[in-house]
Amino acid sequence: MESYEFLLIIAIILLSTKTFGVLSSHVHMPQVVGALMAGIILGPSCLGVVKETDFLLKTSELGVIILMFIAGLDTDIKELKETGLTSLVVAVLGVIFPLIGGFAAYMAFFADSFDKITVLKGVFIGVVLTATSVSITVETLMEMKKLNGKVGTVILGAAIIDDILGIVSLSFLSGFTDVNANPYMIFTKIGGFFVFMVVVGFAIHYIFRKMEDAVGTKRRVAIYGFAFCLILSYISEKFFGIADITGAYFAGIILCNIAKTRQYIAKKMTVSAYLLFSPIFFAGIGIKTDLHGLNSRFMLFALVLLIIAVTTKILGCGLGAKLCGISTLDSLRIGVGMVSRCEVALIVAEKGMQAGLIDRAVSPAIVLVVIMTTLFTPVMLSFVMKENESEKVTPNNIKYTN
Repeated sequence: MESYEFLLIIAIILLSTKTFGVLSSHVHMPQVVGALMAGIILGPSCLGVVKETDFLLKTSELGVIILMFIAGLDTDIKELKETGLTSLVVAVLGVIFPLIGGFAAYMAFFADSFDKITVLKGVFIGVVLTATSVSITVETLMEMKKLNGKVGTVILGAAIIDDILGIVSLSFLSGFTDVNANPYMIFTKIGGFFVFMVVVGFAIHYIFRKMEDAVGTKRRVAIYGFAFCLILSYISEKFFGIADITGAYFAGIILCNIAKTRQYIAKKMTVSAYLLFSPIFFAGIGIKTDLHGLNSRFMLFALVLLIIAVTTKILGCGLGAKLCGISTLDSLRIGVGMVSRCEVALIVAEKGMQAGLIDRAVSPAIVLVVIMTTLFTPVMLSFVMKENESEKVTPNNIKYTN
């Protein structure tokens, strides 16, 4: 007899994630933090009323694909061009510093040897720390009316590049999970993947552009767009050995500068994500997280990882901004604005666990770091964004030129 228990499980997940999401928003936190907490409470860490099932795993996978597709659609190419070199330098140093720090922390705590798999696991912890989620930063800067200034523009541009570098790193490391992997073949596959993306990108962009001119934004366009995302995700995994979310992300980027089509597809996909797939994905991470495994050693690791996560972003991104001629105070602000990790870090961590590059026992430490950086960022931003006397415009410090 067929079981319909999955219907009740979905209802419980949706109601709990929404309730905790609303509570999170009331304390100026992203709703994803509430969804994570809901999953932790429902899972083995607390109540144990929801367990992993094949249905939840597949639905979560669809959820992460949709989230990365929407992230690609929301990528602002024009903004990237405007911030240009500064955002690139900030993003690159903001990836290198946490990558080294995360690798060093893992090796110090868990490495008994420097074999290939251990080194890959250490590097992957660093990759998780490279991801930046600026949703909380954007909200805080909007409240302060600072989003459209130099600091806000550089942060947004750097965050976009940051995510692209993180996804590429994920794809690169995933290729080495096979013990028999040939480095030459991995580089060849990754190179072939990007060539394929360029060719397909031009072709699909042309088709959707013509479609927009011919039929406008009809409902079928969203279906075509999502089907393209799923096909690209499948091809990425099946033929190139690259994470499906990479294909989904680039599917969104290919369509991101077709204005009306992008807006329409993003609107429809966001509804699907909000109603079902996103809550199940983020709650699923919490459900998989067993905090009972957090002994003193793992708690210390989580603390060290948190310190590294905060300081390396501030130092790396801040140094990048300073090298590009930005003032010390604004460089500090940019560094602080890049501290928060959320969606992308969790997505990368989840793919790492599936690939065997992140141990289940380490997962709770990563979830704690994600939550704490999200909590810390608005507090630190509020402090560093306060105007000092020299920044305030008064009749006495206005300079006049002939």
